Amino acid sequence: MHLGRLIEVLELVAVAGRPVSAREVQEATKIPKPTSYRLLQSLHEQRLLEMPGAEGRYVIGDRLIRIALLGKSDVDVRQVSAPLMQVAAGQFNETVFLARFRNSKVELIHVETPNDPARAYIHPGLGERPLHACSCSKAIAAFAEPEFQEFILTRAMKPYTEHTKSTSAELRAEFEQIRAQGFADCDQEIDIGVASVAAPIMVGNIGASFSVGAVGPIRRFTTENRQEIGRNLLLLAGKISGAIQLCTVA
Repeated sequence: MHLGRLIEVLELVAVAGRPVSAREVQEATKIPKPTSYRLLQSLHEQRLLEMPGAEGRYVIGDRLIRIALLGKSDVDVRQVSAPLMQVAAGQFNETVFLARFRNSKVELIHVETPNDPARAYIHPGLGERPLHACSCSKAIAAFAEPEFQEFILTRAMKPYTEHTKSTSAELRAEFEQIRAQGFADCDQEIDIGVASVAAPIMVGNIGASFSVGAVGPIRRFTTENRQEIGRNLLLLAGKISGAIQLCTVA
């Protein structure tokens, strides 16, 4: 009975489409007033509901959004992201990739390549990526909770190439730079001759659960070009974030 009432309250707040007062919740659910207030307090303590202002009104909390997002499959995320990534791959004329943060790992889950048959491009493959030496990982880590950042900074960092940042001081400074400019850069840190840039995909207020980026040969991915692509990726990340959130609600 207690669980059923908690779910009833969550459903009411979720479908309201606006902040809901405790009185509105009690009147709509017909739950006795003392019980209704205790339920709201419990949900608020567990961050399943939040009060964004001082008016005492509730909205769905970040923790519940995170739970819903974790339950969304890679297939669903790829389905809503692929059309936007296809457009970007044509715009950049380079490979565009999508990465996901899950279980303290970052994995590439989807790739879109240019349609130009005369264009030589780089395919980064799919699967887990180094947390300290890949733009897709660093774009997420720089905006992650401090505990996850420390998890990365205190681990052994493999120097894949002479360009790999393999000390905590170097990586900590890079996280600051990423936060300042909004996107991450990888200049031959994993493979000589290959560079990439990635932007975090923010979903609500739960941080970066995804990142979107582009990869190509260093002769085309100059510092200037990476900066321009990075700024465009920030716009793309916002569009993908909206698509993922609509997918989650659906």
